[in-house]
Amino acid sequence: MKNIVIALSLMIFAFSGAMAQPAEEENPNAPKIEFVKLVHDYGTIYKNGDGNCEFEFTNTGKEPLILTNVKSSCGCTVPKWPRQPILPGKTDVIKVKYATTRMGAINKSVTVTSNASNNKVVLRITGKVVAAPVEMMPEKNIDESGSPVAK
Repeated sequence: MKNIVIALSLMIFAFSGAMAQPAEEENPNAPKIEFVKLVHDYGTIYKNGDGNCEFEFTNTGKEPLILTNVKSSCGCTVPKWPRQPILPGKTDVIKVKYATTRMGAINKSVTVTSNASNNKVVLRITGKVVAAPVEMMPEKNIDESGSPVAK
């Protein structure tokens, strides 16, 4: 009985080794996406301020680059990306708009999926949204004659 179990185990092991897929070789001509920056820091911006930024990239590979999906980590961050193939050596941008309606820290990610050899790249936006300063009108002091007086 023991010999049958050992023989059966060896057959399964040999069969699984024969069925193993060879490792997929990397295409030396594949497109490659390279970004100028991976993080955009808004710094401190005011509530309802301009939440737009751009991530510039270049296809440094030898075949056309196709961005298949660009997805943000939440609904307050909306990316727009080129839908057409980017030829080798060409540059384009991914535009990101962050909704600055909520105050507090910004720490969001945008995942770029493509046919490149580095097929997933994570971009980040950081910063802080603060309340806008209150604008006040200067006060006018009027003397008894009705003329304005400077303070």
